[in-house]
Amino acid sequence: MPKKRIPWDQYFMMQSVLLASRSTCNRLSVGATIVRDKRIIAGGYNGSVSGDVHCLDEGCYMVDGHCVRTIHAEMNAILQCAKFGESTDGAEIYVTDFPCLQCTKMLLQAGIKKISYLRNYNNDPYALSLIKLKNVTVNHVEMDTEMIEQASFDSFLADH
Repeated sequence: MPKKRIPWDQYFMMQSVLLASRSTCNRLSVGATIVRDKRIIAGGYNGSVSGDVHCLDEGCYMVDGHCVRTIHAEMNAILQCAKFGESTDGAEIYVTDFPCLQCTKMLLQAGIKKISYLRNYNNDPYALSLIKLKNVTVNHVEMDTEMIEQASFDSFLADH
């Protein structure tokens, strides 16, 4: 059977899933990929400030039921754009989990025009109303198991 090309939404979501594998959070691994014109401009995962201890090593630093050590994947991706002078106005983001309220506000303020996500995660009603107010597109990406199998590393690791 001939190989099919992976659809763009699934391709960028797989990038986010791969980024999530770098997460240093014990509670939830999240990845985010920012895209403009079908080109990746930044990526991020949830983890500690560079140089700080990781939750994987020291445990979560909990305050009021939240780990305050962790920077969310969406914020890390936006900060990468800021650090390297890449505009996010009109860009799209692919996130493994629906953004929290604070990340939603940040994404909207940064000019993100489309939010694609893989899993629902405490979708805040106020976040949803802000998304509607800003006329931002929300897209739930459904992963095709055939595409996931096709992206397997097995063929790259096999002896030839």
